[in-house]
Amino acid sequence: MSIDTTTAARVAKLARIKVEDAALPALADEFNTILGFIEQLNEVDIEGVEPMTSVEPMRLKRREDVVTEGHQQAKILANAPDAREGFFAVPKVVE
Repeated sequence: MSIDTTTAARVAKLARIKVEDAALPALADEFNTILGFIEQLNEVDIEGVEPMTSVEPMRLKRREDVVTEGHQQAKILANAPDAREGFFAVPKVVE
């Protein structure tokens, strides 16, 4: 696949990038270089390779889902700048 200056101008317009007419051939060449690199990637044999997100396998640390000490409302609300009726009070932001 090859990109000509007309296609490069259309891509620039779609991307809302102003490109002078004199710079269109260079832009088309860059697009062709990128497409050439993509074609090289398509030649790589990836049969049997699983997709990965990291080079090392990672597992999230897990903990038991157990109920811990609760009923600490007074201690928690002691840190609040403004608490009313057992809740955090926040200023009204929407009229």
